[in-house]
Amino acid sequence: MIDIPAKDSWEALMHDVITCRRCPRLVAWREEVARVKRRAFRDAEYWGKPVPGFGDLHARLVIVGLAPGAHGSNRTGRMFTGDSSGDTLYAALHRAGFASQPTATARDDGLALRDTFITAVGRCVPPGNKPTPEELANCRPFLARELALLRQTRVVLVLGRIAFDGILVLLREQGIDVPALPFAHGAVHPLPAPGLMLVASYHPSRQNTQTGRLTMAMFDAVFQEILTSFQGEYNGTHPGCCPQEEP
Repeated sequence: MIDIPAKDSWEALMHDVITCRRCPRLVAWREEVARVKRRAFRDAEYWGKPVPGFGDLHARLVIVGLAPGAHGSNRTGRMFTGDSSGDTLYAALHRAGFASQPTATARDDGLALRDTFITAVGRCVPPGNKPTPEELANCRPFLARELALLRQTRVVLVLGRIAFDGILVLLREQGIDVPALPFAHGAVHPLPAPGLMLVASYHPSRQNTQTGRLTMAMFDAVFQEILTSFQGEYNGTHPGCCPQEEP
């Protein structure tokens, strides 16, 4: 079982995420990408560090992705910000009423999430978008701590097969009896404990959206399913977000 600090806090968690250097391969790659840069962003100051979660700290919906994009989150320092995957995700969130605006370009762009928190199973950009099992295991305590602090979570939306498998591993490591579950877009899996609903979606990557594997209608349907599950409830909270500045 993952050891979660008895008196954890968002500030302590964000510090631990941002300063993590446990995976030498990922440290070297994220820093090389930040140093070499893409030509379109040659004048930008890249984040080049692990990326913490972002969103409403009272969220009922937690979205879990794979890992930061090389020139998206690894550049901007905020989940799904500054690349095509984020363009698709935040537009869908805005249409569903979970985001204050349909675009995400920088940590200071004014975006706020409502009833939603976004995180990932990996916190550093991996070469070829393929983290190793050991690297994902090193990141898993960060996700466990986030879920422990997000006490109102009712739905976990996983984007892609790796995130789906990562959540199942985490729940089992936490002693929750989770059966073998198939990954399929739009699949809904009520979990007997701790009272969560697990929802699966294809990842909103450019590869999936440009090939038609994931259409906007398919993505919107996932969020409508989640909204339907929230009907009749009132969260009573307002948007908040884990601060993104470096401690």
